[in-house]
Amino acid sequence: MVHRFLVKDIAFQAGLSTATVDRVLNGRPGVRRQTEMRVKAAIAELEKQQAGAMGSGRVLAIDIVMETPQRFSDAVRNAFEAEMAAFLPGVFRCRFHFAEVMKPAELVQLLDRIRLRGTHGIVLKAPDVAEVAASVARADAAGIPVVTLVTDLPNSARIAYAGADNRAAGETAAYLIGEFLGDNGGKVLVTLSSGRFRGEEEREIGFRRSIRAHYPDIGITEISEGHGTDAATGTLAAAALAADPAINAVYSIGGGNRAVLSAFDAAQRPVRVFVAHDLDADNRALLAARRIGFVLHHDLRTDARSAFRAIMSRAQASGRAVSPSLSTVEIITPYNMPAGN
Repeated sequence: MVHRFLVKDIAFQAGLSTATVDRVLNGRPGVRRQTEMRVKAAIAELEKQQAGAMGSGRVLAIDIVMETPQRFSDAVRNAFEAEMAAFLPGVFRCRFHFAEVMKPAELVQLLDRIRLRGTHGIVLKAPDVAEVAASVARADAAGIPVVTLVTDLPNSARIAYAGADNRAAGETAAYLIGEFLGDNGGKVLVTLSSGRFRGEEEREIGFRRSIRAHYPDIGITEISEGHGTDAATGTLAAAALAADPAINAVYSIGGGNRAVLSAFDAAQRPVRVFVAHDLDADNRALLAARRIGFVLHHDLRTDARSAFRAIMSRAQASGRAVSPSLSTVEIITPYNMPAGN
């Protein structure tokens, strides 16, 4: 297998031992096809990162760990790779660990494995549960800075949060939906991927508080634990619509928007206004097709830059405090959609 990287760098990128990578590179027997594909993918990733991010200065290798639907992990990967190529004077190399659903024990095991293998930092999107906070504390004690991404772990040892003000985002959604529905009222279907994520909880709190204060004639029905996947979210949405004929609007906090719209179509029910989060590929297409009205967007490249700066700050001055950096929430319509990556 042709390459120009050190075995240890390929092993780091692939999450394998150097001995396993050496067997793959030298074509020795007893290697599973899946392992060979991981090594090839690691080499391809290193080549892409080297082409886009080579420059002077120290190389910091970090791990991006996320429990999230693939459509959002794709957007995050694109943002970090784009920012990695532009960020100077340091050069970051990222290893991505994404899964649509992870049990807390699986996530903790992954974080502990990264800590024991070694890394210059971890960027983490994870549920706000005690087991995860404990694993963040172990990483911090080992001198590994952890930055939370888009959803925070405020009671953990993380050094910074990179993302938007989620309560303000929820309040913005309430304003858009409340002003759109006006005095006619109705009921909003609020969709969460899971109640375990603090960021989603804060969006819901901001939304409910603003609706209660300013639009008391509008009701709310919540569905959760669809994990942002189309199949599970669609099933939950269909059940909610069957149970409540008053639902006529959607605030999608957790994704699965195609499935939610399909549930409305199947029930032959109109959606008066639909507010979603994040300009991933699905939401771009739905916005362009006028299937959803608004997307609350914050620039993931800004979040990546904040994470890089926080980790670099720790690398340059151990123990230095880093203030959280909040990215701006923008209201996107079909007429002001920014260009995609």
